[in-house]
Amino acid sequence: MGTGGVIWATGVSGTNGQLLNNMISSYWIQVLFGKLSVSLCSVLYTVMGELKEYTIPGMLRNSFVKYGTRQALLFAGEENRTYTRLEQEINFLAAQLRTAGIVKGDKVVILSTNMPNWAIAFFASIICGAIAVPILPDFSPVEISNIILHSESKVVFVSENLQSKIKQFIDTSSMLIIRVENFEKISGPGIIKWSTKPKKFTSIPVHEDDLASIIYTSGTTGKSKGVMLTHKNIVWDAEHGGLIQQVSINDRFLSLLPLSHSYENTLGLILPVMYGASIHYLRKLPTPAVLIPVLQTVKPTVILSVPLIIEKIYKKQIAPNFSKNLIIRTIYRLRPFRILLNRLAGKRLMKTFGGELFFFGIGGAKLDGKVEQFLREAKFPYCIGYGLTETAPLIAGTSPEGSRLQTIGPAMPGVTLKIHQPNPVSGQGEIWIKGENVMKGYFKEPELTKEVLTPEGWFKTGDLGFIDPKGYLAFKGRLKNMIVSASGENIYPEEIESVINNFRHVVESLVIERKGKLVALVLLNMEELESKFQAFRDQAELYNEKLDELLEELQVYVNLHVNKFSQVQLVLVQPEPFERTPTQKIKRFLYS
Repeated sequence: MGTGGVIWATGVSGTNGQLLNNMISSYWIQVLFGKLSVSLCSVLYTVMGELKEYTIPGMLRNSFVKYGTRQALLFAGEENRTYTRLEQEINFLAAQLRTAGIVKGDKVVILSTNMPNWAIAFFASIICGAIAVPILPDFSPVEISNIILHSESKVVFVSENLQSKIKQFIDTSSMLIIRVENFEKISGPGIIKWSTKPKKFTSIPVHEDDLASIIYTSGTTGKSKGVMLTHKNIVWDAEHGGLIQQVSINDRFLSLLPLSHSYENTLGLILPVMYGASIHYLRKLPTPAVLIPVLQTVKPTVILSVPLIIEKIYKKQIAPNFSKNLIIRTIYRLRPFRILLNRLAGKRLMKTFGGELFFFGIGGAKLDGKVEQFLREAKFPYCIGYGLTETAPLIAGTSPEGSRLQTIGPAMPGVTLKIHQPNPVSGQGEIWIKGENVMKGYFKEPELTKEVLTPEGWFKTGDLGFIDPKGYLAFKGRLKNMIVSASGENIYPEEIESVINNFRHVVESLVIERKGKLVALVLLNMEELESKFQAFRDQAELYNEKLDELLEELQVYVNLHVNKFSQVQLVLVQPEPFERTPTQKIKRFLYS
């Protein structure tokens, strides 16, 4: 086994209390604490009188005691739900599940759009000792059916708008189906009836290494795998994420990503509940018409996002203002004026987001370099995190104050990170990690588990990256996406795509290899082009000539901005948007 450069090897195990977080208010102090030994940390926690229990029921008990009167989970701008009320609702539903025969180790599916009751169903299942199986709403009926059968689930919580996807299970009545909106039984055995009367429930004892969740990935390779996450995986990861960016009772999280994805589940649900923050959900899809008034009402302090969201905002709402006339285009090319204009645009963007945002976390895919440059110069409080479902998910990241262009940040405190067999020239290689957040394995897939987990406990991420001199991880792309040229050079499609996506009228792109050639599939903004070539709209031949000229210009532009072996030989128009996973990654396997 090769060796790599270890940049982080920490023993800090964190705390559920607020005191240590207040002590660790500076990121660099966090780094210092991260290098404390386990024994010293244990002494610190003993002095504080804080017992550690990395389980979700333990975390919930702690939060219910500390934050009872604080605002917990709610629909944005609607009736408040305190932590005390949340506890009552969770206990009641858990008692109902026990009455219906759910015992420790049973699997419980949650197939629902985001809402407070999603979290209640999740927590109620877990304090019963059951294992939650969150399913992404965008999965197809076939995928959902396969997951329900593969996981051997006994209960399905489903939101009304997704019931049609599990019709076969509702019709057969072979398992308990519960509507998430009101927790009433749709079909199946047992009795479930909602009541406003609080009902006591003593959570079933669980251990840190017991499974809490099985999350089926929505990977770009076409096959879903059930990632087995323990209580410790999830709670430990959430707590240590809080060492990177402190969370308090005054924070307001606005939830935009699916709760069934580990990113939102751990960092957008477990983390804020752990520290008594409030979480606000949308009743409708986050279109501009829905989102803008909600931002002004909630005034969120924390939002978790994927690159696509902020990239769309930049390309549709911001970038056009810098190119609308010759004078602005000219002065925007000059760095001092560009920074000034970006700063002004950043102030307007902050107002749009409610004016109190201090943490805009971006994860799930590589952020476009030009968009990131704007965010930095606009002083928008963004930061980039790196992780995978298999690591519960966070591995590396920093606070907005510590962000640096085109890098992610150091390994999260407590995580050991290395580059396996780095290239001696570039320092690039596969990212491997160790930590308490690494999954137990893939459900019913021991051979696949062996492929990614070494006997020494290293998890092979399948991602390529390198570590810069300051210890920051930089992501290059997926190992499976890397293309090896005829002369042996490594080509990273994501880097070429980043260049293509900065060209005018390009919405998104995908670089693939076909018959030994690099081919760029490009989705264009046809509305812009039709407006630009309006005079030729009724002359198909001339219109197509103009389009061909644009593609030729694009090819020249790209090849001037990439190295010789990354130059594209063919540019093709993608006639419709690329198919994406529920976490907005392009399904590359469909186009290879």
